[in-house]
Amino acid sequence: MNGSGPAYPLASLYVGDLHPDVTEAMLYQKFSPAGPIMSIRVCRDIITRRSLGYAYINFQQPADAECALDTMNYDVIKGRPIRIMWSQRDPGLRKSGVGNIFIKNMDESIDNKALYDTFSAFGNILSCKVVCDEKGSKGYGFVHFETHEAANRAIDTMNGMLLNDRKVFVGHFKSRKEREMEFGSKAMKFTNVYIKNFGEDYTDEKLKELFTAFGRTLSVRVMKDERGRSRGFGFVNYADHEDAQKAVDEMNGKDLNGKVLYVGRAQKRLERQGELKRKFDQIKQDRIQRYQGVNLYVKNLDDGIDDERLRKEFAPYGTITSAKVMTDGSQSKGFGFVCFSSPEEATKAVTEMNGRIVATKPLYVALAQRREERKAILTNKYMQRLASLRTMTSPVIDSYQQAGYYMTVPQVRVSNLSVSILTYFFVGPAAPRRGSTPIATVRQASTQAPRILSSSQKTSECGDAATSGPRWWLDPDEHAMSLSAPQVYPAPVMEPPVHLQAHVHLQAHEPLTTSMLAAAPPMDQKQLLGERLYPVIHSLHPNLAGKITGMLLEIDNSELLHMLETPESLHSKVDEAIAVLQAHQAKDCSH
Repeated sequence: MNGSGPAYPLASLYVGDLHPDVTEAMLYQKFSPAGPIMSIRVCRDIITRRSLGYAYINFQQPADAECALDTMNYDVIKGRPIRIMWSQRDPGLRKSGVGNIFIKNMDESIDNKALYDTFSAFGNILSCKVVCDEKGSKGYGFVHFETHEAANRAIDTMNGMLLNDRKVFVGHFKSRKEREMEFGSKAMKFTNVYIKNFGEDYTDEKLKELFTAFGRTLSVRVMKDERGRSRGFGFVNYADHEDAQKAVDEMNGKDLNGKVLYVGRAQKRLERQGELKRKFDQIKQDRIQRYQGVNLYVKNLDDGIDDERLRKEFAPYGTITSAKVMTDGSQSKGFGFVCFSSPEEATKAVTEMNGRIVATKPLYVALAQRREERKAILTNKYMQRLASLRTMTSPVIDSYQQAGYYMTVPQVRVSNLSVSILTYFFVGPAAPRRGSTPIATVRQASTQAPRILSSSQKTSECGDAATSGPRWWLDPDEHAMSLSAPQVYPAPVMEPPVHLQAHVHLQAHEPLTTSMLAAAPPMDQKQLLGERLYPVIHSLHPNLAGKITGMLLEIDNSELLHMLETPESLHSKVDEAIAVLQAHQAKDCSH
C-alpha cells in the first residue's frame, strides 16, 4: 500500500471473508504481532451465534493497524484468504461512490489479492473485492480508492487493457438508481419493436410486408415452435427510432383478422419483470391506502360465528363494505376482517366491540395492520424496553471494590416464570461489561431482594479479578472481545457463553379460561398468562424463552389468551419476536 493510510482515530480494521469457525482468539493470535490490540469483535447471529463472516479489530496505534493491513491482507486462515480494509464508520462515505470503480470481463483466475496488487499502484485502496458465487469468480469486481483522482488514474490506464489475456472494462461505479435512469433514457430511443397476437399463419415475409410501411427495417423475425409453426409473436428492428415509434403508435391495438395486435417497445425479461413488480407494488399501495383506517382485524371468534353473524354484530356502528371470517376449509380460523366505509365508523366499532363477549369469547378488535407494521411496532417496543434497561440506574456499591448489585424485585408470586423474568431483566439481554460487577446466575426465585455479597463471598462465587489473571470478556451489546490486561497476552481459550442462563424446571399448568383470567386481580393477570406462555416458548427456543415471554406480555390480554388457544398464532408472534432480536443484532453489528 503506497503512502500512509487514512487517519481513523480508533485504528479500526474490518476483516472479511472469514471461515465460520474463526474465533476472536484465532484473530488475536494472527494480528497481535502487528502491535497491541484493544479489542476484537467477530459479528455473530443473535440466535444461532454462528459467525457472520466478518470481524472488527481495534489497535492501540494507527501505525500498527496500517502494518497489519499492508502485511496480512489476503493471508489464509482456516483455508480462506481474509480480506482486510479500514473500518468505514461513516456510512455516507461508503455509499457516496466517490473513488469507487467497477471492473468487468475479468478472467476467472483473478482473485481478490491479484486485483488488489494490480490496482494498488494507482493509490490507497479502501476496499477491493471480486464478486463470487459457489462456482468461483463471476468475472467482475470493485475497487474503492481513497480519492477520486486515484480512481481516474486507474480508469485511464486500465480500461481496455489485457488482464490474463482478457480485455477488461474499467469505469466509475454507478448505483442501481443511476443505471436505471441511464437505461430509461436509452429506452426512450428504442428501435426494436415487439409484436404479438397475430396468429399462426404469419411468416417473416408477411410480417415484414406489414411493418415496412413505417420505415426501413434491419431485421424481422417471427418466433416459431419446435415444429416450425408461428408462436404468434415476433420482433421488428428499425433503423431509426422515429420509425419504430410510428409503428407502435399506428399498429398497437389494431384489429388484424379478428385479432387485436399488441405492438410495443421490445424489453428484456428483467426489465419486464421489474415493470410488472412496480405495477404490482403500486396496486398494493393503492389497496393499502384505500383500506387505511377503515379495515378492522377481529380475532378470538367463536367457532360458530360466520360471515353473516360477524356482519350483524358490527352493523350498528356504520356501513360495512365487507365482513369475512377466515377459514381453513369449512373450519373457522378464529379471526376475520370487517371493513367500514369511513374511519369514524371503524373507530367507533373498535371502541365499542373490543373486549365484548360474543357467543362465548371476548373479541379482540383493532385496526388491521400489515405484517411489516406489526413487526415495526414490536421492534420499537423492544428497543424502548432495551433502552430503559440500559439507562436504568442500579445502586452499585463502589462498583468493583464493594459488595455488588442490590436490586429491588416487585412483590410477585414465586413461579417458574419469575425465574425467566429475572433472567430477562437482570441477567439478559446483556452480560456485565468489563469493569462492572459480574452478576451471579439466578438460582431461585424469591419475593425478597437478592442478598448483598460480601467481598469474600463475591470472590468465591465470581472469581477474584485481581488474582485470576487476564481473561476474555464478551460484551453482547458490542459483540467485542477485549483484554482486561492488554499487555499480558493470554493463550487461546474457548469462547465464553453469551448470556448467563437460569436453570428452570418447567411445570404444567391447567388451561387458562376467560373466566379464570377475568376473576384474577389485574396485577396477577399477566402472571397467569406468562406462566402458560413460558413453557410453550421454552420448548421452541429454550435460550430465548425469557426474552420472548417478556416481549409478548406487552400484548393485550385477550390477544394473549387467543394465542394460548391457537398454536399457529403463538408461533407467528414468536417468529416476529425472533425477527426483532435478529434486527437488533444486525443493527449492533453495523455499528
